[in-house]
Amino acid sequence: MIQILVLIGSLAALVAARRHRRHRPPTPARAVIVSPRRSTVIAEDGAVRSAQSAKISCPRDELTRLWTGENLENLAATYWRFLSRVTLGIVRVVYGVGERRVVLIAQPLTLLRFESPDYLLEPGHGKVSWRIKGGLLVARRGRGAGYLALDVTRLQDDEVSGQGTARIEVEVANFYPSIATGFSTPVYEATQSALHVLVTHAFLRSLARLELARSRVGRLRAEL
Repeated sequence: MIQILVLIGSLAALVAARRHRRHRPPTPARAVIVSPRRSTVIAEDGAVRSAQSAKISCPRDELTRLWTGENLENLAATYWRFLSRVTLGIVRVVYGVGERRVVLIAQPLTLLRFESPDYLLEPGHGKVSWRIKGGLLVARRGRGAGYLALDVTRLQDDEVSGQGTARIEVEVANFYPSIATGFSTPVYEATQSALHVLVTHAFLRSLARLELARSRVGRLRAEL
């Protein structure tokens, strides 16, 4: 019954994501999806790795203004906010002590449960990652094994045009989906996997608006 609810929620979110993409307004910057053709790979043992990426171009001064530790944390908050908005609130994120929960409608239906994020900050590169603790979408053997990560790399500026470019990748790795275990791998690929790629691409395109959410935690606000 729970897996059926998850599938229904996934299909509803898929429709919402398509509407969001169709009505996307003009943006002040440019976002180009550069994901490889096979952006999702399933290993023989059932472990999934899915990586979607985009190049975001905008005026160099604007990119420099945004290139702070605080905005790496804000980018993470923007991802969670987008997930809720694009699914019309069907899926939302609940913050807890030392964890994040992605829930379907109400908290008892926890789809994914993550540990608190880890951050990597270095010149020209930043990364935030969440270890996957469990949830209805995670098979038993995958609890504590996989992770979700946002990886941001600043590329070389174009001195002629004055444009700056960053590459942003959203990666899920070593993830064992319960839908593949409970139903089949083709069902997972046609539902949850297809939804993840569609929503992630929509998220990456939305970053061209350069409108970041403000993190409620504020762990990196001193990193300016």
